Amino acid sequence: MKKVLYIIVVFIGFIGTAQNDELFNNATEAYNKGEYDKAIELYTQILDNGQHSASVYYNLGNAYYKLNHIAPSIYNYEKALLLAPNDPEIKHNLSFAQNMTLDAIEVMPKTGLGRIYKSVTGLFTFDQWSYIAVISLLLFVLLYIAFYYFRYSLYKRIAFISSIVALFIMATSLVFAFVQYNDFMADQPAIVFDSEVQIKAEPNMGSQAIFLLHEGTKVNVLDELNEWKKIRIADGKSGWLTSKSIKLLKNF
Repeated sequence: MKKVLYIIVVFIGFIGTAQNDELFNNATEAYNKGEYDKAIELYTQILDNGQHSASVYYNLGNAYYKLNHIAPSIYNYEKALLLAPNDPEIKHNLSFAQNMTLDAIEVMPKTGLGRIYKSVTGLFTFDQWSYIAVISLLLFVLLYIAFYYFRYSLYKRIAFISSIVALFIMATSLVFAFVQYNDFMADQPAIVFDSEVQIKAEPNMGSQAIFLLHEGTKVNVLDELNEWKKIRIADGKSGWLTSKSIKLLKNF
């Protein structure tokens, strides 16, 4: 019975993959013909089927960009970048879409230590740092065993020093993985979808408007209260807007 259920699950998965592949090919064909609305509809169906990939979001961003829909294009490029952080084509097209936004926001400068911290911990994702830690641990165990069985003092010394280095790399990778994970969870980016929205000093409609934002601007969500979200922009300014004005990026 278990074998039959396994075969059924694999068969359903195969059908689902084949269906998504067909949708992707049809969507790409529609895009190449200039039928951007049809391409968007087909790519969206793939997402509705539960397949979230950088290529689907990237192509969606391209289709929205062709239609001059600023917020959706940036939103989908940013989603693609979350799944493929080092892809140069996504970064390139995202920069073009961002040039269409109205808000010119200066990024707060980082201190020297802050830049070093980000450059080192940002070399890999927290998943990749975790893999490095596991590999280093395995290497440490193998080197320790080698140290125990080696007969010559030179080999023992090399194995011992190498095992210490592997242990140090493992500990460092675990720390960086923890730091990266905390940074990832603390960072809750979103894209403004309203053509123009007032950022309030407090989470209510009667509160004073302290600045304006326009569609396509990226914000970071700090807090929420009922239907309101507290956001901060790249220059450090913060305030409140309604939840319906933005779309969160990490909502896969």
